[in-house]
Amino acid sequence: MPYFNVTILGCGSATPTLRHNPSSQAVNYRGRLMLIDCGEGTQLQLRRYGLSFAKITDIFISHLHGDHFLGLPGLLSTMALHEVQGTVTVHTFAEGADILRRMMDIFCRERSYKLEFDIIDPKNPSTVYEDNNIEVMAFPLYHRVPCVGYIFREKPKRKHIDGEMVRFYGVPHYLMNAIRDGEDFVKPDGTVVPNERLTSPADPSVSYAYCSDTAFDMRVAEAVKGVDVIYHESTYGDDRAHNAAPRGHSTAREAGKIAEAAGAKTLVIGHYSKTIADESILAAQAAEEFDGTVIAANEGLTIDLI
Repeated sequence: MPYFNVTILGCGSATPTLRHNPSSQAVNYRGRLMLIDCGEGTQLQLRRYGLSFAKITDIFISHLHGDHFLGLPGLLSTMALHEVQGTVTVHTFAEGADILRRMMDIFCRERSYKLEFDIIDPKNPSTVYEDNNIEVMAFPLYHRVPCVGYIFREKPKRKHIDGEMVRFYGVPHYLMNAIRDGEDFVKPDGTVVPNERLTSPADPSVSYAYCSDTAFDMRVAEAVKGVDVIYHESTYGDDRAHNAAPRGHSTAREAGKIAEAAGAKTLVIGHYSKTIADESILAAQAAEEFDGTVIAANEGLTIDLI
């Protein structure tokens, strides 16, 4: 059963439309919920798609334009109203933390949960979250204001124990963790049993990159090189390519070039301009530059990474 997936809550750009909400995504990893960006209407989208406020532990903000940030005060206020417990950490720039603190102190001073801030330096982004299974890295993007993307990357997994072989060689239970970590087994008589006889290879680790608002820049491809699934903004099609760079955005074709250079398996396009009436045209343009799978994001789409 999938335990690592991404649900698209909003994939439109700055102007809300009847077709798309502003930017927001929910990353579900082993039952914990982490949001990426929080445009207006995010809390309604969470309810619409059955995602629990109580499971939100971390919120990663890419930049401080309203279509990526203005849903956050309302969401945090509703979480307090629902008496969500635990700690919620907002990962953002110092200016964003200052704005949000002041807003919450006015509109939602009494909270049932602990609100913390992890301050990101947009000039020197690095690891912003880590536990035993996954790490989240921030990396620079190239927009009109300071902006970062995020990579969600599973840590290397342990090997699988071959139950029949460990019983055959008499491996004691207390050594199982060491065997999973790749150590050989030394029998009491000094005989070395190679680890390969006792285990099968670990499952591959999976990674997901969120490339929010950015002009086309091959430094992005370098930052996300080797990632399995890349979400890359695709605000415009070929017909409006002249608008992309001056506004700090990319075309779908440029997103395809980034995914191809990064060696990704799957590209998800989104952040559509309000002028886009048919996202399949953008997907086709991206596919002309990318040999992998291209998915056009839409609200409610869940992408299983595992």
